[in-house]
Amino acid sequence: MVLFVSITLLVAGWFGWQYMSQKRTPVEPLLATYPQLLQEHVSYYKALSDDRKTVFEDRVSRFLATTTVEGVGTTINDVDKILVASSAIIPIFGFDDWYYPLTNVLLYEDRFNADYQTTGDDRNILGMVGEGGALQSTMVLSKPALYEGFANDTSKENTGIHEFVHLLDKTDGATDGIPENLLEKEHVKPWVQLIHKSIGEIKANQSDINPYGITNEAEFFAVVSEYFFKRPDLLEKNHPELFARLEEIFRQNPAEMDKSVDSSAPETGS
Repeated sequence: MVLFVSITLLVAGWFGWQYMSQKRTPVEPLLATYPQLLQEHVSYYKALSDDRKTVFEDRVSRFLATTTVEGVGTTINDVDKILVASSAIIPIFGFDDWYYPLTNVLLYEDRFNADYQTTGDDRNILGMVGEGGALQSTMVLSKPALYEGFANDTSKENTGIHEFVHLLDKTDGATDGIPENLLEKEHVKPWVQLIHKSIGEIKANQSDINPYGITNEAEFFAVVSEYFFKRPDLLEKNHPELFARLEEIFRQNPAEMDKSVDSSAPETGS
């Protein structure tokens, strides 16, 4: 118990330090070309009202002022940066003054393995958050996967959002799919029960949620969060209970945002 409390305090202290250090960092105005790039590549941003777009731009600017985006086997351009930053901001856009304990995002030219190598037959990883050592405070993403998540508006997947949700999940000290500091206490147990029920439906082939969600509770949370932000209309229709709980966790309703713009994306899935 003492060890658990100590670890929790260390994690909380780390997040607190990151929060304060990022809050003190001066924010430079967003480059003049970035709003247009956001408009062209990020549907979530495109659906925002003009005043919320300004807030989103400020959040993107702060993220890029405190987090370095680097390429491994690939060059980095402005679109890379706004896609990484958007992946980070979308899940936390419902929170004021919230920052990640992250200093670096590495973009790889392709998929990689558990040793962060891009050669060999076991390259099946699209994204990963560093867990200590040299990669502490670092996220690694496949650049093609990052782009695919924003290019395909009809899909329910977004690798960048998936990995940042893992970071959000970790803020209570454990990456376990149960963001206890974002849920009302009385809703924690029902959330766990809903996860297990939904995983059972996936296993029985009675769900349109990505089967990768059956891996464990943490992966289910990340997978269904991708769905929530990519196709909120469809999630609300097919899984209203999940949608309502995610709306509570993220403190936003992207389905309502979608209704403010003309969308011709067809409904897919069951």
